[in-house]
Amino acid sequence: MFGDLERTPRTLLVCERSSFLDEKNRLSSQVEQLHFNYKVSMLLPECSSAPSHLEAVFNSINSFYLIRKLPIHELLDKHFLETAVHQGRVSGLSYGTRIDEDNCVALMPNGHLSLSLDKDSFEVLGVEGKPSRFNQRTNSRFVSVDLTDSSMAPGGRGYQRLVTGLKSRLQLKTDFLLSHPPGCGASLHAFLSRYDWSEHKPEIRSHTLTDLSSPLLTSDLQSCDPRRLLEWLGAVDAHVSCENSSSSFLSSLVCPEPRTRLSQALSVSVCGLLRPQDVQQLIQQIRCYLEQPRLENWVSLTVHGFVDSPVSWGGEEHGVLRGGDNFYSLLMFHDHTYQLHLATGAHDTCPP
Repeated sequence: MFGDLERTPRTLLVCERSSFLDEKNRLSSQVEQLHFNYKVSMLLPECSSAPSHLEAVFNSINSFYLIRKLPIHELLDKHFLETAVHQGRVSGLSYGTRIDEDNCVALMPNGHLSLSLDKDSFEVLGVEGKPSRFNQRTNSRFVSVDLTDSSMAPGGRGYQRLVTGLKSRLQLKTDFLLSHPPGCGASLHAFLSRYDWSEHKPEIRSHTLTDLSSPLLTSDLQSCDPRRLLEWLGAVDAHVSCENSSSSFLSSLVCPEPRTRLSQALSVSVCGLLRPQDVQQLIQQIRCYLEQPRLENWVSLTVHGFVDSPVSWGGEEHGVLRGGDNFYSLLMFHDHTYQLHLATGAHDTCPP
């Protein structure tokens, strides 16, 4: 057992290089498949403050709601299904639950309801499911239901069975984060008014870095190892030095070679329940930023998925255990090319 603990868990890292000008590039669909994002980190070299058009995108990102002790069967409320799920494309995620210990719930914008349940809860619920890929918990189950399917129409047999299981037998309650597209917030007010809820705006933080050691990044990226590049980006975002000074006992990280020095750089992060469409807008504005003359020709954007989300890429099950990798990093260049790194953890399927 102790030998297993010492082994580094398997991780998956998919690297892809393409161009925004290539009609066959898959970036848009790949961004859309990571539904639950809690943080977007950007690094803008030779920049001291965010351009006004990027600031406008930050401020336009929709607020989201935190509902305390939401009975999950309320997600099957007829009015909520009609106004928020079928038409509104809302998304939501259980909050404060741990995927390796607790029952977790996700409502995806395509209308799929996913539940990661322990053995006892699954048996009490009484609906079909499949064995969990995440086998840390013995006999845990993963349940995925398409709420837009005709079999789940209110009053139908499948619908009634799920409602009865969630309402009368399992009685699952959890704090729940809920997000909605622009213009759909009003349709949720009647739903929210029945519970203890609060509205939250994404938290934006920026930090100007000076005299930063940086890899020499070019659009071919032939000389930079992807894992070391991601390690460096993570260290910069966490404000951890990569100078590897003999007097430092905090970090032994070193900036990848070949390297250069940036006189300044702007590190910006946006945290909250972020929709893929918000990320798409940021990517578009960064492309506009790169079209202007700059001392450096690249910008990085890293999107972190919720570690304890029951789903990762698409609707596939997500697990944690010794790692919760669930992110992608995008390097964009002034010539419209990009390098995409998609990462996931030991128990997840391969990213798209």
